[in-house]
Amino acid sequence: MPIVFKAILLLIFSNVFMTFAWYSHLKNLNERPWHIAAIVSWGIAFFEYMFQVPANRIGYTQLSLPQLKILQEAITLSVFVPFVIFYMKQPLKLDYLYAALCIVGAVYFVFRS
Repeated sequence: MPIVFKAILLLIFSNVFMTFAWYSHLKNLNERPWHIAAIVSWGIAFFEYMFQVPANRIGYTQLSLPQLKILQEAITLSVFVPFVIFYMKQPLKLDYLYAALCIVGAVYFVFRS
């Protein structure tokens, strides 16, 4: 498997954990004190870093740091939108498409040479 695809796959897994660590407590632990939510989120974030660190190390062998960052942001949006719609049960908005187009533009500009 090409290095860039390995990095992308690991970043996708990392972002799934990151999104749950950052936002799932708003749905699942809303009645609990914030410090409980923080501890649970830190536990989830551990797995985020178990994918994110190797993803960046692998990706950095062929991508520049700005390319890695923009790629990560594009993946974050790709993971976040389904999370918002399917897990948090919030409606799909046209603004999500506009945001995605902006990210696609950022990907284009950082990867053109």
